[in-house]
Amino acid sequence: MTMAETFDDLLKSSELLILPGAFDSLSARLAVRAGARAVYMTGFGVVGASFGVPDIGLIGPEQMTERVFSIAASIAPVPLIADGDNGHGNVLNAAPFAQAYEKAGAQAIQLEDQVSPKRCGHMEGKEVVPVADAAAKIRAAVSARANTAFKIIARTDARATHDLAEALRRGEAFLKAGADVLFIEAPQSEGELRKIGETFRGTPLLANLVEDGKTPWATPAALKAYGYKIALYPISALLVAAKRLEVFYAALLSSPAPEPQKDRVSFAHYNDIVDLPELRKRAIASEFEL
Repeated sequence: MTMAETFDDLLKSSELLILPGAFDSLSARLAVRAGARAVYMTGFGVVGASFGVPDIGLIGPEQMTERVFSIAASIAPVPLIADGDNGHGNVLNAAPFAQAYEKAGAQAIQLEDQVSPKRCGHMEGKEVVPVADAAAKIRAAVSARANTAFKIIARTDARATHDLAEALRRGEAFLKAGADVLFIEAPQSEGELRKIGETFRGTPLLANLVEDGKTPWATPAALKAYGYKIALYPISALLVAAKRLEVFYAALLSSPAPEPQKDRVSFAHYNDIVDLPELRKRAIASEFEL
């Protein structure tokens, strides 16, 4: 990772970008330490991990923007791509919401075409707004950004509510509205993944890979061959962490004599993850200067 490697740079690269999902600052830091060139703030993960609720539009824009700020700051200068749901309202809401994410430190916002309240893209019962309304939100977000380096990722959920043809039609409309990256949610076969790639060849495309979801688990090599630019794994880390915590707490509370865990990071290593050694150096330097 170099200081110059922004999300804009990554989109111009010939490589497929593996984009891991993070649900808080700690998970984002761990992704970066593992080599992530950019990190995705998953709305599904944030509302679940921070508020203990499902991804059905229960958490407001101010709370989500606060999460963007803390996660972006924790991994800077590594780019943060942030889930903006449906813009939390109509076209009048989408513009200031995109501006808020840009000011909070994200390098891209993802906006979708679902009605309010929205729900996870791999849940049943979704609905989408008219294509003209959705395109207007994208256009408003594009116009509102302070810098074109802040990217607008346009997502449509119309594959689930209508069919693939409608999803492709909406994709065209979103690109005409100025979207930088296109995200056709939940294609249901490798044939559909290929069709999307063929239809939008040359456009930065995002494939969303969700465990137990509607889209087949294509390999990164296959996605690149189909024409995709980004392979997103939004909730993989969340599901792994939830399983580990579930097992740990059950064992802790059922054991008559709990013992220190072996499958863990050390106390010192955890402090290194959260930058305690670096902060101590700064504090010592500051005291010396005084």
